[in-house]
Order: sequence, then C-alpha cells, then structure tokens
Amino acid sequence: MISHYNLNNDIKFLAKSEIRLKILSELQKKPKSIKEIVTDTKITYSSVSSNLAKLEEHEYIVKAKNKYHLNPLSEIYYKNLMDFKESIDLINNFNEFWAKHDIDQLSIDSIQNINDLKDSKLIETTPLDIYKTHNAIKEKINESKTIKAIFPYLHPEYPQLIEDMLKKEGYVELLIPRNMFREIIFKIDNETRKKAAKNKKLKVYSTKQDLRIYLTLCDNSMSLGLFKNDGSFDQNRILLSESEESLFWADDLFETILKKV
Repeated sequence: MISHYNLNNDIKFLAKSEIRLKILSELQKKPKSIKEIVTDTKITYSSVSSNLAKLEEHEYIVKAKNKYHLNPLSEIYYKNLMDFKESIDLINNFNEFWAKHDIDQLSIDSIQNINDLKDSKLIETTPLDIYKTHNAIKEKINESKTIKAIFPYLHPEYPQLIEDMLKKEGYVELLIPRNMFREIIFKIDNETRKKAAKNKKLKVYSTKQDLRIYLTLCDNSMSLGLFKNDGSFDQNRILLSESEESLFWADDLFETILKKV
C-alpha cells in the first residue's frame, strides 16, 4: 500500500530535477541505454549516469540487457506530473482569462481535466475590433450543423443563428435563463421552430438558477467564456479550441451543468 507521505516524497524527488524528468521522458518512449539517453538529451554522461543511479536506487527504473526501463508506477508518476505541468502552463499562458473570474460553475472533473484545453487560443477584443469574440463564435456556429450551448445572456443575433442552423436540418440544444426563453425561441420562425421540435432537432432547457458560464460546442470547435467576480459577463475574451480533447471536455461540462440546474 502506498502511503500519502511516500507518494509526496516520490513526486518531490522526481519533480525537483529537470534531468530526472528528461530521463523519464526518454524512457517513457522506449527502453534505452545510457549512451542513447546521452545522445538524445544532450546531457553530459556523468549527469545522466549519476541520475540513473539514483532512479535505479529508488526503484523507479530497472536495468535489463544494458537498457533502462521504467517501472509501471514511475509511468503513472510521470504522466501525472506532465498533466500537472500542462495545467499550470495553461493557467499561466491565459492568466488574463482565469484571473479575477468566477469559475464556481466549472465541475470538479472539468477542473481536474483542464489541460484538455491546452491547445486553446485566447480570443480578445481590441479597441479596433470590439466584436472580435462574438464574430469568432459566430463564424464557428455558421460552419456547424450542430450546437450545444449555455447562453447566460442574450445577443441579438442568437435567434437568427439558431434559425439558420435549424433550416439546414441541424441540431440545437440550449441551456438558457428562464427570462430569455421567449426572447430567443419566439424570434425563431414559427414553422421552422415547430418542425425542428417535432423532429427532435431542437431542445431548450430554461432555468431560474444563475448561469455564470458561457459555453458553445459546435461540430469541430468549442468556446468558453467566464463571468467576472463582480457578476458581469466578460465579453472581451473567450477560449476557443478545435482539439478533440476540448470537445469532450465541453460536452462533459454541458451535461454536468444541465443536471445540476
């Protein structure tokens, strides 16, 4: 059984040495000899040799037929360390997006898997392009045949964007505040709306609870927006991603929030 104390010590031992992490990275790809590690990492022979000895002494690696192998537990440690590093990098790279913003409606899973957004782009408005974030989202919606979205506020173009998608036989699933229901739904062409509802192409969930997150999930992209700590929605910046991991992340967050509200 692995104690919490030993686990912390193991992670500290591995994380505090860049050389040890580079060696683990090489061995995670495949077993290698000391000569191969030196060649691939460009680290001096003496540094590689001394750190291999420490790793072997602590049983993170084993030597067989002149090659070093990671043991299974070391692979788990390394993967979690890299996931943690990517999460920290994501937060630091997009500090303007996360800082002074309300993230209470992000689920535990979405926070734990935040590095699924590592390939995101931060879209920010500028004095010369104050509609940059909206236009980026609008472009992705127009390119898509499906959308699942959490709209916490009403933009005048939303009803038309939804109507256009439904006319293309698309699929729309929305979570919105109850006071926005009539403003969005009854501005969609009546015949188009009824046909889509009948064919189960349109699902709308309204809630009295506060929605403090903005989310769109289209065919090949997702976007995320946050509220400021003062309660106002930050329309000046969004995270936009097209990676497969981010799409799964967004879908899981949508379903989690839907169940809660």
